Amino acid sequence: MKVLKFGGTSVGSAQRIKNVASIVCDQEQKIVVLSAMAGTTNSLVEISECFHKKDPEKANAVLSSLEQAYVNHIEELYRSDVYKEKAMQYMLERFQHVWSFSNMPFSVFDEKEILVQGELISTFLMACYLEEQGVEVALLPALNFMRITVDNEPDMEYISKHLKVLLEQNKEAEIYITQGFICRNAYGSIDNLERGGSDYTASLIGAAIQAEEIQIWTDIDGMHNNDPRFVEGTKPVDQLNFEEAAELAYFGAKILHPTCILPAKFAGIPVRLLNTLDPSAKGTIINNEMESGKIKAIAAKDGITAIRIVSSRMLLASGFMSKVFNIFDTFNTSIDMITTSEVGVSMSIDNPTHLNEIIGELKKYGTVDIDRDMCIICVVGDLRWGNIGYESLTTDAMASVPVRMISYGGSFHNISFLIRSCDKEKALQELSKKLFNDPKA
Repeated sequence: MKVLKFGGTSVGSAQRIKNVASIVCDQEQKIVVLSAMAGTTNSLVEISECFHKKDPEKANAVLSSLEQAYVNHIEELYRSDVYKEKAMQYMLERFQHVWSFSNMPFSVFDEKEILVQGELISTFLMACYLEEQGVEVALLPALNFMRITVDNEPDMEYISKHLKVLLEQNKEAEIYITQGFICRNAYGSIDNLERGGSDYTASLIGAAIQAEEIQIWTDIDGMHNNDPRFVEGTKPVDQLNFEEAAELAYFGAKILHPTCILPAKFAGIPVRLLNTLDPSAKGTIINNEMESGKIKAIAAKDGITAIRIVSSRMLLASGFMSKVFNIFDTFNTSIDMITTSEVGVSMSIDNPTHLNEIIGELKKYGTVDIDRDMCIICVVGDLRWGNIGYESLTTDAMASVPVRMISYGGSFHNISFLIRSCDKEKALQELSKKLFNDPKA
């Protein structure tokens, strides 16, 4: 059985819901994971903020606008009055539930309950549409099987056990529909998966049932070898190793969240990236295979801050690096890149929330310099050190771009450059020219 996930833009209108239905209805049994319709979650977040600020008037305006949008979708989606009425009633019940939080003390737990309404509505609309088309469909509530532990990690034993029970109870169905992103926590309260959202849901479901394949459907035909917003003539990458895909996702390829493919990787289940706007496109397959001797793609990560600490007195002292890392750990700030010399260490971070506190602590051990508005360019492929010349190709391409840091050797799959954000476009274009268009490469 395959697991297919469709994001918010893929179900963002009545016509797109119909397009998804045409993709999934191929006479093969499958599980379909859906996000909320595009724009819904943002509106629900805005409504929650209004409740926090005790501004029910604005919340009512946002909710009314969202409700009217759904009325229009429903009118367009269904042929029969029976299904229009059924869908309309469910949608209104969900939004009435949202409004029930307007006159009571509001907490983060209430917000999470509000946010699940988008996925509940989108899956109900899809299930009704398929049912109207004569498809044998079963709606599997994610809140009945998707659970996280007290450590906010997926409870795989619970997920597998309860999901399999639901599948067995509905074994005659051709299509199983469920919600992405939402779950219950270890205490039974409504929660969410945070990291990767619906992609993560699909990966967890695939691992739980040992699926044949997990498909992530978006509005682009796979993972491209560079950012098409800045580089002309980019192409989808046919195949990526899980490690390569994780590197690209972490360093800026927004089509996929870096952690969402981990369950699939450990279960050995291939993940295929496909395009709802062009279902015939080949897309990108991600698996445990490694294509030898090839550079696959380039990604860029913005919003980076570089930190350098120089301390001729302390650097070689035992425990110095541990003290530095502990400072970042104390302020829950992860490090993207790191390089060291005899007298200094440079690091980059993507979360400057506690930057001032971090600088204050680091100054106890040496002189601290900061470079803001930086960007990490990541080149991904088979970059094992035995493959002579690949690192030279990338550095040659960056010859005209000022480079603040280079990270190579920490992984067999990437070489990264820290540069100024204003140089990003030039760097991406020069790398593409050298790595993908140069016949000598």
